[in-house]
Amino acid sequence: MKLPVKIPVKVPVPSALASAVRAALVPVVAGAVALGGLCAWTASGAAGRPPAVTVEEARVLLPLGRDDTAAFFRVRNEGDADDELIGVEAPTAGGAMLSRTVVRKGAGHMEMVQSAPLPSGGTLEMSPHGLDVMVWAPPRLKLGDRLPVVLRFREAGTVRVEAEVVRAGSR
Repeated sequence: MKLPVKIPVKVPVPSALASAVRAALVPVVAGAVALGGLCAWTASGAAGRPPAVTVEEARVLLPLGRDDTAAFFRVRNEGDADDELIGVEAPTAGGAMLSRTVVRKGAGHMEMVQSAPLPSGGTLEMSPHGLDVMVWAPPRLKLGDRLPVVLRFREAGTVRVEAEVVRAGSR
């Protein structure tokens, strides 16, 4: 009777370098695939453009003496994402805030507004009969002067403009 002969089998043991390369390969490949997908998504236009805010027709009404006044702007969002006007400042005045003229029972009054939406591809048109920026304790202003105003947007950030002093009723 013959006894089975055991033949030694040599199992290759991976080197430390080979193990490290294999371990690093998975996240590198996953990252490359994700980056390629994001590049293709952006190149196709699907990613869109962030809010791109421009301010036009910045004007402030000539105050009577040291009275409070109002400023008006045409704000455009040429981006593909909605934004929101969330705050205003008039650094050389006592302060500023977003307000809206509301008419109830034939009488108009001003209400403070926390924010104003600015849709993608849209325009926010401020006027004396709607949304405006109330400026209190303005510096001494005369026709043609410029009042610095800071508009703060949720996505687009800070936009600094100078509003030209005009007479009420002028364009």
